[in-house]
Parts: sequence; structure tokens; C-alpha cells
Amino acid sequence: MNHLALLTSLLFQVFGWHLARAKCGAAIIVALIKVRTVNLTDLATALPGKAKVDSKYKRLQRFFKEVSLDFRLVAKLIVSWLPEGPWILAMDRTNWMIGQWSINILYLAVVYEGIAIPILWTCLPKKGNSNTAERIALMNRFLVIFGIDRMDYLAVDREFIGHEWIDYLIENKIKFRIRIKKNTRINRQQGAMAPVKNFFRSLPIQCAMQLKGKRQVWGHQLYITGMRLVTGEYLIIVHSDLSPGVIVMEDYARRWKIETLFKCLKTGGFNLEDTKLIQPERIEKLIVFLAIAFSWAYVMGEWRHTHKPIRVKNHQRPAKSVFRYGLDWLRDGLLNITEKLSDCNEAMVLFLKRLGWSNLLI
Repeated sequence: MNHLALLTSLLFQVFGWHLARAKCGAAIIVALIKVRTVNLTDLATALPGKAKVDSKYKRLQRFFKEVSLDFRLVAKLIVSWLPEGPWILAMDRTNWMIGQWSINILYLAVVYEGIAIPILWTCLPKKGNSNTAERIALMNRFLVIFGIDRMDYLAVDREFIGHEWIDYLIENKIKFRIRIKKNTRINRQQGAMAPVKNFFRSLPIQCAMQLKGKRQVWGHQLYITGMRLVTGEYLIIVHSDLSPGVIVMEDYARRWKIETLFKCLKTGGFNLEDTKLIQPERIEKLIVFLAIAFSWAYVMGEWRHTHKPIRVKNHQRPAKSVFRYGLDWLRDGLLNITEKLSDCNEAMVLFLKRLGWSNLLI
């Protein structure tokens, strides 16, 4: 079978869709890689078949309106090519405006190598920060699907703070690395409260220090590690377990991989902000296909890098990310299918093997 038939078979088996729906889903994933945008008008031009573009566009609209998805199966499929864990998790939001509509998506991702892999997400029905209930709902979905043993720790930024949130993490034995604001008040060893920045303002730049013992933060006794950055800002982390200060900072730094993910989903890859969809449930469905296309591109980038390493420029940085290396190679093959059909078929075979679906190749 060719790459499109194999991908159709995968979706058919995983989600239990009827064949026509599985074919449409497979075609969407391939089209995403070809046109590098989620805009349905552009995707329609890349769908196979003799139908007019307008008809294909309407077909896409119906698909995202009617298709039913079990997001537990989606999450399991996406992580099936990753190491067993325990995983480092990062949670963050990305948002933009479509006219008067605010698109605000909260993601939970597995940090892997130089990137983060999206496994769960939810569209928030508002502008601005997530609240405790929304964060807890997303984390509960992870715990139900995978369990606490598949998790190492959670790394999040200053948005994800508060007594109830920390209470939830502690009750569920979730280790965490959370950046806090410099004016957060904590106790001195003698008991008096003071802004946390006061404990680190005399430190040399880029020198991490961990405060002695636990300190009271939002009603909880937590460890605190901090430093002053070159920019003059403070990087202060609260954490649930006792680890060396330098290790805590390295742990938290891995959170930035989710920012790299957002770039890949947006301008560096699939241009998610091009979507004209405004219904939260349809956007969440669209991201399913983005996540699968993203995973295929990343796996191919890793494979290509082992055979032909990514060129390193004079400033000692790689010319491309692993994701972009795989995406460009896949896109070249799919856009030149007559000459490179065997490459595309091989790419899908490798992807299925990495996902653990070798049985589809029999």
C-alpha cells in the first residue's frame, strides 16, 4: 500500500471511523504537510480527487463539524512513538484574535529532546489566563489516561500559580517547577514575610541559590530556588521536592520547549493562526491532525538526521530544527509525488513502525 492508504488504515484502526471518514482524515494530514497551513481554503486545493475546490472545501467543513473523536485515543497515539517515561510535562497557553473572536488554547505537552510534543489541549472560552479549574481538568485528563507513574514533573510559568492549584498538585503527588513573581511574599526563617526578590537581590548574575529549608508560599511549605538574570529580571522557582539549585533551574528551563512547539504549530510550520474556525470543538479537532502531522514530520527529521546530519552553521547552530528538517523533506516528497513516491511510502512505513503499528504493513 502507498503512504495515503497506510495512513487511512491507521486512522481506521485507531478511531474506528468508517472508511470514507478515515480517507478524509488521512488526506487532511497529507494536505497539511503539503500546504503548511490550516486554512481550509488552502487545504481544499491539496485534497485528492476530481471534485471542484469549492466542493472539497465544503467537505472539510462537514468533516470538522460532524467527525467524532476520542481524545484519549488521540493522546495514546501521539505518545506511542515516545519513550515510556516518566515524562517531563509542560503546560502553557497560546492565543490570538480572529476579528472579534479570541482563540485561546491551553496545552499539556511532553518535553522531548529539543521540542515539546502536544498530547492534550482545550480551547478556553475567554481571553486571558487559565483558571485553576481549567488547569485541573487538563491534568486530570492526563492522570486518567496515563497515571502518575508516567510523569516526572510539571514545569510551568508565572501564570500557573495560586493556593488551590498548588494544593491540587500536592494532593495528587505531582512534582512541579513553577516560576513565581518577584513580589510574591514568603517567610524569613524568623517568621516575618517579605517579597521573594529580597532573598536574591545580592546574588551575582546567573548564579542560582536555593533558600535553606521550606518557605511558606500561598499557604504551603515549598522549596525555593532563584537567580538574577542578565536582563535584571529575577528567575525564581518554587518546587515540591528537594533538588540541587542548579538542577532545579535546568528542570525549569525545559519548559521553554513548549514555546518551540508553538512556533512549529504557527509560523515555523503549519500556520495555525491562519484558521478561520472559531468554534472551540472544531479547533480542538483540527489540532488532532496538526499533532499527527507534527509527529510524522519530527520522526522523519530524527530519521533523516541519523542518515544525513543537519548542517551546523558557522555560529555553531543547526541550519534547521529536527522538526523542520523532517517537514521540508516530507513536503518535498509529497509535492513531487511522481518522482518520489517510494520515498513517501518509506516515510509512512517508518512512521508506522515508530508508532508500533507494524501490523498494518502485513
